[in-house]
Amino acid sequence: FDNTVSVVRTSDNTIVSNVAVGEWPYGVAISPDGEYVYVANSGDDTVTVIRTSDNSVTANINVGISPGGISVSPDGTYVYTANNDDNTVSVIDTSTNKIIASVDVGLWPEGLVSTPDGEYIYVVNTGDGTVSVIRAADYSVTETVEVGEWPYGVAVSPDGEHVYVSNTRDNTVSIIRTSDNTITNTVKVGTRPIGIEVTPDGNYVYVAASRD
Repeated sequence: FDNTVSVVRTSDNTIVSNVAVGEWPYGVAISPDGEYVYVANSGDDTVTVIRTSDNSVTANINVGISPGGISVSPDGTYVYTANNDDNTVSVIDTSTNKIIASVDVGLWPEGLVSTPDGEYIYVVNTGDGTVSVIRAADYSVTETVEVGEWPYGVAVSPDGEHVYVSNTRDNTVSIIRTSDNTITNTVKVGTRPIGIEVTPDGNYVYVAASRD
């Protein structure tokens, strides 16, 4: 464990920098303008802020216990962390790098994602097989959606109409319709799916099956 973030130049796949961050870095998110990278450090309960222009650390922010999943709001105003060991989501104001809210969610939150309009945050709770829906206007949980067993990853379609959740124990993907937060389909995939992403055109969902 060297507790760093490696910066890879895509033009020639060369590592140009290794940035020291907190203990056990886990999740990474980038601001929409590309100016900052936010790293969730699960070992010391912090978020490290990296300025991309010079790859320097500009802040270390204390959040909840064992942050893992991390996401930036579409307008770059807020950063959200899923804190696995205290069942909360921390909300960071990026203009001040201060915590402005802590939201109670389900058991062992992992992945989380904002809808494209920024109005809602979907948080996967691995321990109880649910997704908490947080309204960004007041940081209240408006709904709790039951999904598959041991959900982990989450992604949203570009149009914001569907959220996709990978369920690691029953090898499925749950599809949530965001207009009414109902499950419209459950798709069988490979063994122990974790990572999940939607293509920019919304036509395909890619799921990483870790045990096939």
